Amino acid sequence: MLEKLEGIVLRTNDYGETNKIVTMFTREKGKKAAVARGAKKTNSRLSGVTQPFTHGIFLVQGSRGLGTMQQGEALSSMRYIREDLMKTAYAAYIVEMTDRTTEDGEINLPLFNLLQKSLEYINEGADAAIVTNIFEMKMLSQVGLRPELSSCVVCGETEGKFGFSIRENGLICHRCKEQDLHFLPLSPASIRLLRLFYFFDLERLGNIDVKESTKKELRAVISMYYDEYAGLYLKSRRFLEQMERFDYNFQAKEETNDD
Repeated sequence: MLEKLEGIVLRTNDYGETNKIVTMFTREKGKKAAVARGAKKTNSRLSGVTQPFTHGIFLVQGSRGLGTMQQGEALSSMRYIREDLMKTAYAAYIVEMTDRTTEDGEINLPLFNLLQKSLEYINEGADAAIVTNIFEMKMLSQVGLRPELSSCVVCGETEGKFGFSIRENGLICHRCKEQDLHFLPLSPASIRLLRLFYFFDLERLGNIDVKESTKKELRAVISMYYDEYAGLYLKSRRFLEQMERFDYNFQAKEETNDD
């Protein structure tokens, strides 16, 4: 049986001298793997369309188990991601998280749309760090996590100064912060963005200008939360953290030189 699938390439693995096993996240079938014969050859018609992050239409023979890719047509090659090392680091993290939190054959249209839109924004030049933070916050429900972000997790108040309590699983106000002596103090901007990223529709993303100090706070709290509750240890995250440190040090050096 020949199936037409709209998918995004999550990863590839070598299969013999000239073939690839291509793992895609598809609109119609969820995660699906297929053998792309000859795709490692530079002149193969499947070579370009099976590159990581590619969003395309694929014809796959075999509806169950490992299929065989017969044809592929790129809707977006995401070339600007692959041409930029920082964008590649963020995109690799996003697709690995998708891969690690999904099972073969489980259809999840909201997740497909989230993944496709996130990669599209990064490819088009949106702030990759912020897009990734939004993706992480949206993915919390995918891994079964629901932090309390509407009010204080202890007393329920919606007004006041807030931090984040990993132990209590949500925001904690200044009146209750003694409940967790290790709570993370956060700026009002970080609190606002955490709420925004968790609740709002990614389709509505406009130009978000976020200070570097706020980005560091967001990265710290989101990473700590995932470490505590999700149990996800991603190779791409280590690479991303190295790239973020390099980028931060480079920018700091440039600012010093300008002074």
